[in-house]
Order: sequence, then C-alpha cells, then structure tokens
Amino acid sequence: MNTRIAKFAITICVLGLGGNNTLAQNANPYQGFNIPTKQGRAMPKPKVIIFDVNETLLDLAPLKTSVGKALGDREDLLPLWFSTMLHYSLVETLTRNYHSFGEIGTAALMMVADRQGIKLEYEDAKVAVVTPLRTLPPHEDVAAGLRLLSEGGFRLVSLTNSSAEGSEAQLRNAGLAGLFEKRYSVESVKKYKPHPDTYRLVIHDLGVRPDEVLMVAAHAWDLIGAKNVGLQTAFIARPGTSLYPNAAKPDYIVGDLPELVKLLQEAD
Repeated sequence: MNTRIAKFAITICVLGLGGNNTLAQNANPYQGFNIPTKQGRAMPKPKVIIFDVNETLLDLAPLKTSVGKALGDREDLLPLWFSTMLHYSLVETLTRNYHSFGEIGTAALMMVADRQGIKLEYEDAKVAVVTPLRTLPPHEDVAAGLRLLSEGGFRLVSLTNSSAEGSEAQLRNAGLAGLFEKRYSVESVKKYKPHPDTYRLVIHDLGVRPDEVLMVAAHAWDLIGAKNVGLQTAFIARPGTSLYPNAAKPDYIVGDLPELVKLLQEAD
C-alpha cells in the first residue's frame, strides 16, 4: 500500500512541475502565444467559471523570495520544496489525513532544509511560507479580466488548495474577493486537488452540470482533475508553466484572462 501511495504521489508531483518551473523561472513555452485554442468538439457555453487561485490569479514571486531566503538564499532548492509540498498534500489525501496547505508547505520546507543541512526553526519556516502566501499580488490581467467575465454574465467562483481562512485573506488582500460569487476551499472536503471530490463540491453546491462549468488554472494537474469529472478546462499559460504531454489538451489555451474573455465572446 505504501509503495502504491508513493508512486501515485510522485506521479502527480510530476504533473505539478508547471508550478515548480515558475518558481525556478524557466522559460515559458507559451510566451507570446496570442491565439487561444479550443479543441475540436461541441461544448455548451459555460455558465460557471471556476478559478484556481495560487499562480493562476496570484503572482508567486514574493513567496519565491521568502522561501529562498529561508533556505539560505538557495533558490535552486525551490522546485524541490514545491514538489515536496505537492507530494505530501497527495499523501495526506490518499491516507485520509488533512493538514492545511500552509502547514504542509511549512513541513516541506523543514524537510528540504534538513536534507540540505540548513538550520531552520519551525516558526521561521512557517513565517517564510504562510505570511507571503496570504499577501500575494494579483497578476496584472486578473482584475480587469474577472470584471469583463462577470459583466458577460458568467458566474465566477474560486477553488483553491489553500485553507478557507487563508483563501479569504489572499483574495481580500489582493482586492479580488468581491469579484467572486462564492469562494471554495478544499478544506470543506479535506482532500486536495486533483481529487474528484474537490470539483464535485462546487458542482453540487451550485446545482449545475459538469459540462456547464469551466475550470481555469495554470497547472496541468488541476485541469486533468477537472476534466476527469467532466468539466470544461482552460489553461492560462503563466510564465514557466506547461502542459502535461500524456494528457488530452485543455479545451482552451490562453496567455491571459483577456484572451479567454475574447474566446468566450466569440463562442456566442
């Protein structure tokens, strides 16, 4: 059982390397990709749009700086920290345990520091993760893009791996909280994305069909999870993110939110 859990968690961490690449600031394979793409199948116009929060809407740069500083300015260790955090979020889901994303991120940072012989106290690790996580700024295109979508008649909600309290603080501090009809956290089901129950939480609460919902994220693993329960999917290519070649492409691929707005308008 433990071997199966480890293999599965490692596989999903590989799917999450889009987030790791951002932290490492590798080249974005979609940089300058200005034409959104809808894959060839008939889809109803979505009634609800679900947004991932971390990296999709909010810029992780301050978190990168803070975690790198806690590791003795070893920014080369950031991908290892991020993958360790994703790894153990899935281990907790598979073993029916739950700690908040901030707690897992703190524990992962302690693990990386220990492996590298870097002295780091738990409270210092917690401050390095939780404090910047709650005050991340939005990407430049986000506020205007969300307003355009709302004006277009779409119901906007968020779904994040952050805790409910953490998510509320994040969106409030970023000035985005009022742009969403509802704000969901995986804390409600105590399972992490991409577990199917995290997406079903939103579908069941809003009383909509899966194919009437569009999931927007900058992470391939998130979109794979959403597609698995029948949602439409849109990949927003933040710098350093990439798609997983072994999975079907998302229904939409865009460089920013205004591009998604345009594509959905054209679908009318």
